[in-house]
Formats: sequence, C-alpha cells, structure tokens
Amino acid sequence: CLACHAIDHKVVGPAFVEVAKKYAGADDAVDKLVKRVREGAQGTWGPVPMPANPLVSDEDAKRLVKWILGR
Repeated sequence: CLACHAIDHKVVGPAFVEVAKKYAGADDAVDKLVKRVREGAQGTWGPVPMPANPLVSDEDAKRLVKWILGR
C-alpha cells in the first residue's frame, strides 16, 4: 500500500486521510473499498488505476480498510 499511498499526503494514489474523508458516513464504504483493494479500480481518484491485490485476503483487506477509514 505504501508504495502508492501515504497517511497524510498524495503519492501516486490519494492520502489515507482523504479516502477516510470521502467515505465518511457511507454505509457501504468497507465492502466497496475491500473490493477495490482486491480487484483494483480506475477513475475514482483520477486516471491512474489502482492495481488489483488478489493475494490480500478478504480478512486482511477488511482490516486495512477499517484502519484507513479510521484516519
């Protein structure tokens, strides 16, 4: 994750604090972001795609997403 993201500033992808702000209060945030971590995504934060991370388990992805949303 930290190759493309940082806690408080944009690297290649958005800062974790910006992700937390964008999804604050969204009921489906955890499920939506777990899917994006595992399957990748494009267009949400600009033209650079987020690659899929299929080796990250659903459980680990959920743990990471909850940590990010807590920023």
